[in-house]
Amino acid sequence: MSWGKLLQPDLILGGSILNLTPEILQQHNLKGLVLDVDETLVPFSMAETSPELRQWLEAISPTVQVWLVSNNISQIRISRIAKSLKLPYILGARKPSRRKLRQAVESMALPFEQVAMVGDRLFTDVLAGNRLGMFTILVEPMVNPAKLHQRYLLRDFEVWLSQIFGVSLIPWQPNIQQNITEADKS
Repeated sequence: MSWGKLLQPDLILGGSILNLTPEILQQHNLKGLVLDVDETLVPFSMAETSPELRQWLEAISPTVQVWLVSNNISQIRISRIAKSLKLPYILGARKPSRRKLRQAVESMALPFEQVAMVGDRLFTDVLAGNRLGMFTILVEPMVNPAKLHQRYLLRDFEVWLSQIFGVSLIPWQPNIQQNITEADKS
Protein backbone atom coordinates (compact mmCIF):
# COMPACT_ATOMS: atom_id res chain seq x y z
CA MET A 1 0.00 0.00 0.00
CA SER A 2 1.34 3.46 -0.89
CA TRP A 3 2.18 6.13 1.68
CA GLY A 4 -0.61 8.28 0.24
CA LYS A 5 -3.19 5.58 0.96
CA LEU A 6 -1.78 4.83 4.40
CA LEU A 7 -1.95 8.49 5.40
CA GLN A 8 -5.33 9.30 3.82
CA PRO A 9 -8.06 9.67 6.46
CA ASP A 10 -11.47 8.27 5.56
CA LEU A 11 -13.07 11.37 7.05
CA ILE A 12 -11.66 14.83 7.78
CA LEU A 13 -13.89 16.73 10.16
CA GLY A 14 -12.38 20.18 9.65
CA GLY A 15 -13.05 20.92 13.31
CA SER A 16 -12.56 19.38 16.72
CA ILE A 17 -13.86 16.01 17.83
CA LEU A 18 -16.94 17.82 19.15
CA ASN A 19 -18.12 17.97 15.51
CA LEU A 20 -18.35 14.17 15.32
CA THR A 21 -22.07 13.45 15.66
CA PRO A 22 -24.09 10.25 16.15
CA GLU A 23 -25.49 10.86 12.65
CA ILE A 24 -22.01 10.82 11.10
CA LEU A 25 -21.19 7.62 12.98
CA GLN A 26 -24.41 6.00 11.80
CA GLN A 27 -23.85 7.15 8.21
CA HIS A 28 -20.47 5.35 8.19
CA ASN A 29 -21.79 2.28 10.07
CA LEU A 30 -19.43 2.85 13.00
CA LYS A 31 -20.06 0.93 16.21
CA GLY A 32 -16.84 1.77 18.04
CA LEU A 33 -14.35 4.60 18.49
CA VAL A 34 -10.72 4.51 19.52
CA LEU A 35 -9.81 8.03 20.58
CA ASP A 36 -6.39 9.57 20.82
CA VAL A 37 -6.07 11.73 23.94
CA ASP A 38 -3.45 14.49 23.64
CA GLU A 39 -4.64 17.32 21.39
CA THR A 40 -7.61 15.19 20.22
CA LEU A 41 -9.59 15.35 23.47
CA VAL A 42 -7.54 17.58 25.74
CA PRO A 43 -4.79 20.12 25.05
CA PHE A 44 -1.40 18.61 25.85
CA SER A 45 -0.75 21.12 28.62
CA MET A 46 -3.99 20.28 30.45
CA ALA A 47 -5.24 17.24 32.36
CA GLU A 48 -8.88 18.26 32.78
CA THR A 49 -11.67 17.44 30.37
CA SER A 50 -14.03 20.20 29.37
CA PRO A 51 -17.76 20.17 30.11
CA GLU A 52 -18.32 20.28 26.32
CA LEU A 53 -16.26 17.12 25.83
CA ARG A 54 -18.19 15.30 28.56
CA GLN A 55 -21.51 16.40 26.98
CA TRP A 56 -20.29 15.24 23.56
CA LEU A 57 -19.36 11.85 25.00
CA GLU A 58 -22.77 11.52 26.66
CA ALA A 59 -24.40 12.21 23.28
CA ILE A 60 -22.44 9.58 21.36
CA SER A 61 -22.08 6.89 24.05
CA PRO A 62 -25.49 5.30 23.37
CA THR A 63 -24.47 4.62 19.75
CA VAL A 64 -20.83 3.41 20.03
CA GLN A 65 -18.30 1.75 22.30
CA VAL A 66 -15.36 4.02 23.14
CA TRP A 67 -11.77 3.38 24.20
CA LEU A 68 -8.89 5.81 24.75
CA VAL A 69 -5.52 4.83 23.25
CA SER A 70 -2.67 7.25 23.85
CA ASN A 71 1.03 7.36 23.04
CA ASN A 72 1.46 9.27 26.29
CA ILE A 73 3.13 7.23 29.05
CA SER A 74 1.91 9.33 31.98
CA GLN A 75 -0.30 6.98 34.00
CA ILE A 76 -1.41 9.87 36.22
CA ARG A 77 -2.48 12.13 33.33
CA ILE A 78 -4.16 9.55 31.08
CA SER A 79 -5.92 7.71 33.92
CA ARG A 80 -7.24 11.01 35.27
CA ILE A 81 -8.69 11.90 31.86
CA ALA A 82 -10.10 8.39 31.35
CA LYS A 83 -11.71 8.36 34.82
CA SER A 84 -13.34 11.75 34.24
CA LEU A 85 -14.85 10.35 31.03
CA LYS A 86 -15.55 6.91 32.55
CA LEU A 87 -13.72 5.18 29.70
CA PRO A 88 -11.27 2.28 29.44
CA TYR A 89 -7.81 3.31 28.28
CA ILE A 90 -4.44 2.14 27.08
CA LEU A 91 -1.32 4.27 27.37
CA GLY A 92 2.13 4.01 25.81
CA ALA A 93 0.62 2.82 22.51
CA ARG A 94 3.57 3.81 20.32
CA LYS A 95 1.32 4.60 17.37
CA PRO A 96 1.71 3.99 14.46
CA SER A 97 2.27 0.57 16.02
CA ARG A 98 -0.93 -1.46 15.71
CA ARG A 99 -0.58 -3.64 18.81
CA LYS A 100 -2.45 -1.50 21.37
CA LEU A 101 -5.09 -0.42 18.84
CA ARG A 102 -5.74 -4.08 18.06
CA GLN A 103 -6.10 -4.74 21.79
CA ALA A 104 -8.74 -2.00 22.15
CA VAL A 105 -10.72 -3.11 19.09
CA GLU A 106 -10.62 -6.77 20.13
CA SER A 107 -11.95 -5.75 23.55
CA MET A 108 -14.96 -4.23 21.76
CA ALA A 109 -15.56 -7.50 19.85
CA LEU A 110 -16.29 -5.54 16.66
CA PRO A 111 -14.93 -5.87 13.12
CA PHE A 112 -12.05 -3.44 12.52
CA GLU A 113 -13.93 -1.69 9.71
CA GLN A 114 -16.75 -0.78 12.13
CA VAL A 115 -14.34 0.97 14.51
CA ALA A 116 -12.91 4.43 13.85
CA MET A 117 -9.50 5.61 14.95
CA VAL A 118 -10.00 9.29 15.76
CA GLY A 119 -7.03 11.57 16.18
CA ASP A 120 -5.33 14.81 15.26
CA ARG A 121 -2.14 13.35 13.74
CA LEU A 122 -1.59 11.76 10.34
CA PHE A 123 1.65 9.90 11.05
CA THR A 124 0.47 8.33 14.30
CA ASP A 125 -3.34 8.08 14.55
CA VAL A 126 -4.36 7.88 10.89
CA LEU A 127 -1.40 5.72 9.87
CA ALA A 128 -1.98 3.22 12.70
CA GLY A 129 -5.72 3.01 12.02
CA ASN A 130 -5.27 2.55 8.29
CA ARG A 131 -2.67 -0.17 8.86
CA LEU A 132 -5.34 -2.13 10.77
CA GLY A 133 -8.14 -1.54 8.29
CA MET A 134 -10.02 0.76 10.65
CA PHE A 135 -12.08 3.74 9.54
CA THR A 136 -9.90 6.80 10.21
CA ILE A 137 -11.06 10.25 11.22
CA LEU A 138 -8.76 13.27 11.35
CA VAL A 139 -9.82 16.10 13.65
CA GLU A 140 -8.36 19.51 14.33
CA PRO A 141 -6.30 19.59 17.52
CA MET A 142 -7.76 20.79 20.80
CA VAL A 143 -5.52 23.63 21.88
CA ASN A 144 -5.07 25.46 25.12
CA PRO A 145 -6.73 28.88 24.58
CA ALA A 146 -3.80 30.52 26.37
CA LYS A 147 -1.40 29.04 23.78
CA LEU A 148 -3.29 29.73 20.54
CA HIS A 149 -0.41 31.81 19.24
CA GLN A 150 1.94 28.81 19.17
CA ARG A 151 2.32 26.93 15.91
CA TYR A 152 2.19 23.17 15.81
CA LEU A 153 5.27 22.66 13.68
CA LEU A 154 5.29 18.85 13.74
CA ARG A 155 1.64 18.65 12.68
CA ASP A 156 2.19 21.29 10.00
CA PHE A 157 5.17 19.28 8.71
CA GLU A 158 3.07 16.08 8.65
CA VAL A 159 0.34 17.83 6.65
CA TRP A 160 2.89 19.22 4.18
CA LEU A 161 4.64 15.85 3.77
CA SER A 162 1.39 13.90 3.42
CA GLN A 163 0.26 16.25 0.66
CA ILE A 164 3.48 15.46 -1.22
CA PHE A 165 2.41 11.79 -1.00
CA GLY A 166 -0.93 12.73 -2.56
CA VAL A 167 -3.13 12.89 0.53
CA SER A 168 -6.21 15.10 0.13
CA LEU A 169 -7.10 17.01 3.27
CA ILE A 170 -10.37 18.59 2.21
CA PRO A 171 -12.77 18.69 5.19
CA TRP A 172 -15.99 16.71 4.95
CA GLN A 173 -19.12 18.79 4.49
CA PRO A 174 -22.51 17.11 4.87
CA ASN A 175 -24.25 18.95 2.03
CA ILE A 176 -21.45 18.32 -0.46
CA GLN A 177 -21.23 14.66 0.60
CA GLN A 178 -24.99 14.24 0.18
CA ASN A 179 -24.93 15.91 -3.26
CA ILE A 180 -22.07 13.66 -4.40
CA THR A 181 -23.97 10.57 -3.25
CA GLU A 182 -27.13 11.71 -5.07
CA ALA A 183 -25.10 12.48 -8.23
CA ASP A 184 -23.57 8.98 -8.12
CA LYS A 185 -27.06 7.45 -8.16
CA SER A 186 -27.98 9.15 -11.45
